[in-house]
Amino acid sequence: MKKLILFSVLAIGFATMGYSQEIARNALGLRLGDGDGFGAEISYQRGIGDNNRLEFDLGWRDSDKYDAFRVTGLYQWVFPIEGDFNWYVGAGGGLGAYDRDDRYDDFDDDDDDGGAYGFVAGDIGIEYNFNIPLLLSLDFRPEVGFNDFDDDFDFDIALGIRYQF
Repeated sequence: MKKLILFSVLAIGFATMGYSQEIARNALGLRLGDGDGFGAEISYQRGIGDNNRLEFDLGWRDSDKYDAFRVTGLYQWVFPIEGDFNWYVGAGGGLGAYDRDDRYDDFDDDDDDGGAYGFVAGDIGIEYNFNIPLLLSLDFRPEVGFNDFDDDFDFDIALGIRYQF
């Protein structure tokens, strides 16, 4: 029985290796969306293997209650689906700074409340690699923050548009 399980695992591993497609070495573009307000990020992806990459995002968030910017770093594993479609999963985190509007501040002073925060994030998404150097993606990034500003579970959904080179 052990030999059968080992043979099955090896056969599946070799079979999936034949279907792997190489991801772009570099991709630069925008990631647009957010879970609570509008957010945009300048996004850079760097391939570090046939099916692995790093993603770095510099973004800002804008809502009625606050303005914020942040830096995010993720490690991603990329898996082919069929044709030019891939799905990916990853993990990482980041740091940010915010400025809360005085009208939504719980303090009695006239100063706007601001500060820094950190977060950890997961990432799962699907992407389409066009025959031209264009990559479109839709991803879901659950995040857990650490600070009074962002100390809960957040859902970040975004559309990515990137130029590959």
